[in-house]
Amino acid sequence: MSLRLAGRFARREMRGGLRGFRLFLACLALGVAAIAAVGSVRSAIEGGLQREGAALLGGAAEIDFTYRFATDAERDWIESQASAVSEVVEFRSMAVAGDGAAADRALTQVKAVDDLYPLVGEMVLEPAMPLEQALGLENGLSGAVMERALSDRLGLSPGDTFKLGVKEFRLSALIVREPDSAASGFALGPRTLLRTEALDGAGLLAEGTLFNSKYRMLLPADTDLDQLRSAARARFENSGMRWTDARNGAPGVSRFVERLTAFLILVGLSGLAVGGVGVSAAVRSYLTGKTEVIAVLRALGADRATIFQTYFMQIGALSLLGVAIGVVLGAVAPLVFAPLISARLPIPAAFAIYPAPLAEAAIYGLLTAFAFTLWPLARSENIRAATLFRDAWDGAARFPAPRYVAIIGMTVALLVALAGWFNGSWWLTLWTLGGIAGALGILTLAALLVRFLAQRAAVLARGRPRLRWALAAIGGSGEGAGAVVLSLGLGLSVLAAVGQIDGNLRQAISGNLPDVAPSYFFVDIQKDQIDGYTKRLTDDPAVRRIDSAPMLRGVVTQINGRPAKEVAGDHWVVRGDRGLTYAEAPDDDTVITAGEWWAPDYAGPPLISFAAEEAEEIGLELGDTLTINVLGRDITGTIASFQEVDFSTAGIGFILTMNPAALTGAPHTYISTVYADAEAEAPILRDLATAYPNITAIRVRDAIDRVAAVLSGLAAATSYGAAATLLTGFLVLIGAAAAGADARRYEAALLKTLGASRRSIAASFLMRAALLGLFAGAVALLAGILGGWAVSRFVMDTSFAVVWPSALLIVTGGALASILASLGFAIKALNARPAQVLRARE
Repeated sequence: MSLRLAGRFARREMRGGLRGFRLFLACLALGVAAIAAVGSVRSAIEGGLQREGAALLGGAAEIDFTYRFATDAERDWIESQASAVSEVVEFRSMAVAGDGAAADRALTQVKAVDDLYPLVGEMVLEPAMPLEQALGLENGLSGAVMERALSDRLGLSPGDTFKLGVKEFRLSALIVREPDSAASGFALGPRTLLRTEALDGAGLLAEGTLFNSKYRMLLPADTDLDQLRSAARARFENSGMRWTDARNGAPGVSRFVERLTAFLILVGLSGLAVGGVGVSAAVRSYLTGKTEVIAVLRALGADRATIFQTYFMQIGALSLLGVAIGVVLGAVAPLVFAPLISARLPIPAAFAIYPAPLAEAAIYGLLTAFAFTLWPLARSENIRAATLFRDAWDGAARFPAPRYVAIIGMTVALLVALAGWFNGSWWLTLWTLGGIAGALGILTLAALLVRFLAQRAAVLARGRPRLRWALAAIGGSGEGAGAVVLSLGLGLSVLAAVGQIDGNLRQAISGNLPDVAPSYFFVDIQKDQIDGYTKRLTDDPAVRRIDSAPMLRGVVTQINGRPAKEVAGDHWVVRGDRGLTYAEAPDDDTVITAGEWWAPDYAGPPLISFAAEEAEEIGLELGDTLTINVLGRDITGTIASFQEVDFSTAGIGFILTMNPAALTGAPHTYISTVYADAEAEAPILRDLATAYPNITAIRVRDAIDRVAAVLSGLAAATSYGAAATLLTGFLVLIGAAAAGADARRYEAALLKTLGASRRSIAASFLMRAALLGLFAGAVALLAGILGGWAVSRFVMDTSFAVVWPSALLIVTGGALASILASLGFAIKALNARPAQVLRARE
């Protein structure tokens, strides 16, 4: 028969409306809408970053040098390319309010600016005043402005004075809006802003101090940014230069948004997978009701191809409708909630209709619908005319023809390939989709297992009729049990995995902090201060341990005479500058994995001890040479040994250590970690800050808290995506309950006829739902724990322990969701009159 005839059949079948396909449309639309909304928000943020790139950056382009100012030659070149150049210096310091023992201290991120700042945008202050006035001299004191979080911490108000280093400043105003704040990235302390010349005499910018100098440029309108960037990199990159331009004014924010949304879209795909279970169940339920129609068509001469084409066209049209609804919802929702989203974003977002994320979501939806509907559609062609008066669907083969299985496999492979291409991270895509596939496999086996166990347990439940009825229903309704375990289980699995990963990451960062991490991290200790600093701490019985080391920064420019990036690719060690140190001998905790350390009095060619794990990743071997640019000077050394470096303890760890003769001539300072009793922390900070005002103290616990706050936002965003998956699963549960409503009415009618009370029947229904929910929750917990362990162990390289509060919540939630989904249909079944039900069934 012709395709045209199949089309006529499909049109006639659709005259009955959407009855039976509401679940189909809801599952598909919700999954597509979630992905489209996430993609639209990402595009809005990217659009805002591009539109406001110059304001976010503070100029059309920026050149950033680490721990040094631009040389005269470099400054001349920068000024020759730009119509205006503004110099900004950023570093950390301690802001001090008060004097003596009553003084209060807080870590601050200092930004020192020149008269041209800001080149682009406007600084908004409270009370309102021009920035030039706020930073000017008054009564011999230079003005400064700071964020409210810092002024509140120190108890300062405009007009009060405070110290940075050994110099006193006047707080003129509070920062309401800093136009280029996003360009500074993550900061350990609130902002203080002042003039660069005001720092003269403060003792904060000595040789070797840890600071960044940034040169913001306004460029002629016809400037080719790509050409200028290439010229700047060719001239400066090996001296530690970083380039940023207005096309991506906040690269750190942009990368963060890109990675987070990529992960959320992958979580959204798990929601589509859950929806696919509902889609497949809806198609199967619909075709089961069409058994007689299909058998009649076969009796009238319709071949297998015509049957398949008829219902493929119908389901295909409905899939397009579901995807279209999802795309519209995903496009409109960000626009409706734009004010709320913008209020929670620290950067501008340009909300609009973006075709690319909508097309991406539509492709995901169509491929998912095709993969999940092809299986039941393919089985429909096995129905024969001879089975007109039999239960043809249940009698049909469970597996379709091999060609359909192959097509489904290719569709899934295409879906994975497109997900990797769209997200730009094959590693993340394979991990996430592999986890979804693994969870679906575990849940499919669990659905078979729960049916088997229920059949065996029903025999043992004699004397407990309610439990026996519940177990018999679970064991005799494989499709119902499977829908509950698959749909609810996958949503709970995602939530369980997120909960376990988040809990273990927090535990790894802060849970055992008092045992393994230092109390303070001190930086910018000058060479002539290190002896006095060490004596103050070694004389304190509350100090358990002090680790100090020289601190320099350098750029690995060559490996074995070749450009470093040609050898190491995009490895983080060769991206920008890295911390390095020198040591005469390894300390007691150093573990040498290969090679030997140099002699204490070694004064020959430079030698290097490199971090073993990173060396293996790059492919370094003993005897290889590295060229490191330190403050504009190239130093070439030979790798003499590899050592273990643990960056997870919050202590001192350097990727690269050299012999002292190679680096002692370079300007540098010291860094130090102090392990002390909690009650001694405040006196240590007070004494050291008083004796050495230039030293910056970073309290590790405060830094951990700031990182934890960022993690909370990540966990919340991921949980929202997982909640969308769970909502889809709940819809599938409702669909499964609706599909089994007739069976429950018939069951209730029979039990009533045999003398069972409404209370007993209701208890049996609720017990059935609770048992399935508990089982789905338990299996989801197992899948979530496995997923959390895999991510913690192989992705984040942290230890893993089950977070039991989250685990118990998952199991309890599974039971409640299953009960709620079936409650309404159970009440309807209980209210049906037995005579009407049995007469209709007869």
